[in-house]
Amino acid sequence: MKTLQASARPAARAWLAVVVMAASPLLASAGDLSATYRGKPVPFGQGQAHTEVRTDAAGKAVAVSIVFSEQALAGLPGAAMAPAYLLRMPAKGPRTVVDHVVINWEAVGHPPPKVYDVPHFDFHFYLVKRAETMKVHFNSDAESADPSQQPPSELLPAGYILPPGTAVPKMGVHAINPQAAEFQQPPFTATLIYGYHNKKQTFIEPMVSLAFLQSKPVFSAPVARPARYSKSGRYPAGYRVSYRPDSKSYEVALTELQ
Repeated sequence: MKTLQASARPAARAWLAVVVMAASPLLASAGDLSATYRGKPVPFGQGQAHTEVRTDAAGKAVAVSIVFSEQALAGLPGAAMAPAYLLRMPAKGPRTVVDHVVINWEAVGHPPPKVYDVPHFDFHFYLVKRAETMKVHFNSDAESADPSQQPPSELLPAGYILPPGTAVPKMGVHAINPQAAEFQQPPFTATLIYGYHNKKQTFIEPMVSLAFLQSKPVFSAPVARPARYSKSGRYPAGYRVSYRPDSKSYEVALTELQ
């Protein structure tokens, strides 16, 4: 009996080693918290749109996205209507600085002429509650030049300005980069705008032309960051506009949250 037990021990140890070696990849990935959390889809054109939050292996949010189906670009209303599509953030997963998202379809574009006066989408990633944006009111679009609406310089990225004519009710005032590509050599394809109200940041807005989306792009660019933010949290260092051929969908994302 003793001999049998002695001979069994090496075999048992060998068997245990095999189990541990086989399990080690699983054990290594057991702490991987990378995931994609999806918000509730809403009708958009003839398709749907939803929000997404992606996390890294440590469970930290690294990207906030708007994802919409290829059919969303069909059946969009004409200039007589200016629909706003409200998208809520995912119910599960980590919270981000983005409270909600609104997609605005601009059938004939908007000023300035010969720059943004083409069919395009304004993808507003709002940093404030929906109730707060609904209270934003201006007497005229020229109020963006009023000193009461000009934010502190440290809230504006380097090179950005807040010109007159950009105050929009239920949104805010819009800061642009006059050195952006569309001001140097049109046509406008994609750009990034910062929004403010009462001297604080209220949204981050990628704007993308319909024609650029229809080209099924794979595009990314760095995001100019201000010296500080009105709301604490992790903010994008990049943004992406891309077509996903596997799911026949588009993604507009704020990336590299840090």
